[in-house]
Amino acid sequence: MMQMAHEDIDVERVRRDFPILGTSMNGKPLVYLDSAATSQKPIQVIDAISNYYKEYNANIHRGIYQISERATSEYIESKEKLAKFINAGEMAEIVYTRNATESINVVALTWGNENVGKGDHILISDMEHHSNIVPWMLLAERKGATLDYIKLDGAKAELDPKNLEEQLAKKPKIVAITQASNVLGTINDIKGITKMAHDVGAKVLVDGAQSAPHMAVDVKDIDCDFFVLSGHKMLGPTGIGALYGKREILEATEPLFSGGDMIRSVRHNEHAWNDLPWKFEAGTSDIAGGIGLSAAIDYLNGVGMDRVRDHEKKLVRYAIERLSQVGGVRIFGLGQDGVDRRCGVVSFKLDGIHPHDVAQIFDSEGIAIRAGHHCAMPLVTETLGEGALSRISFYIYNTESEVDAAIAAIETVRRIFKV
Repeated sequence: MMQMAHEDIDVERVRRDFPILGTSMNGKPLVYLDSAATSQKPIQVIDAISNYYKEYNANIHRGIYQISERATSEYIESKEKLAKFINAGEMAEIVYTRNATESINVVALTWGNENVGKGDHILISDMEHHSNIVPWMLLAERKGATLDYIKLDGAKAELDPKNLEEQLAKKPKIVAITQASNVLGTINDIKGITKMAHDVGAKVLVDGAQSAPHMAVDVKDIDCDFFVLSGHKMLGPTGIGALYGKREILEATEPLFSGGDMIRSVRHNEHAWNDLPWKFEAGTSDIAGGIGLSAAIDYLNGVGMDRVRDHEKKLVRYAIERLSQVGGVRIFGLGQDGVDRRCGVVSFKLDGIHPHDVAQIFDSEGIAIRAGHHCAMPLVTETLGEGALSRISFYIYNTESEVDAAIAAIETVRRIFKV
């Protein structure tokens, strides 16, 4: 599905590729506004996975027969596509995992265990997902290190640059930072943060779970040492994610898991690891997942990541405008003047009404949104001082009319609760 340069996305054409968008929820046409949790899947991805199982299901790297060779070729090609998608130097720098969470854990349990010691500092931020907090918290506990947080600015929308400098002055061993917040929508200047971190000798891990699906990513330009993503948030299947690591770092790091495909040779008293990236992938891979992710990348490339980004900015701008017109609604994160620094996420709170109640009424209207702390409790409960938030999030298949449906649902909530 190709688009001409500089054209808007043909959303109605895109929507025809997503079978689930033609279904109903609670007897009403489904309005899916929870893509930050997981994206829906186009028929091209569904068919690619189905065709693998129907036509060439076989293990990779092992069989000297045609369907195994095809499965191997398709799986390797998926890594090559992903390497190009994020502009990694080579396919060898792409390690498949189950998701971004596992990728972060792999780094903490391998490179972290080898390089962080007692008295060292680990730096993250107040806007991190639990997946980019707890692995570092556990590493700090194991090693006797200190986990520090970059605080937010006074508006509680972006990182405080002064506090960032103060934290970097402690010379952390690693800075683990989200590129885009799943709660505030804030897009951080990770290229600038990476440069500052490298200047004090720190390695940098970028959590790209909310960025890779929605904007062009260039890990060479960022110059990060690690980058993680989840396939299920970028039109791919669940159970497949990726860890990008610079070759020299991956080569110098011992793998976490052992056995199967990550072995070059084993004797009774010695072993040798396989080449990158297979060194980090023990056992039978998620072959179908890799093939599905490959189809997802093809689809996103066909749309064009610049158009994906432009489309979501329009939706966010429109959503903030409409929400601002509703009484008793508080919007979190940057406002209209900050849409260029915001991804397709809008979190809000209806005064006097619990977000779970809001989500339940939305559900009755056929609208899927997220409610809760969004796996970011330190941000939501401690920094923002809220027990929970409602969140709508967009992707290439969403429309302004679906934003209107969400606003109508909010008005229904207000009528029911008489606020």
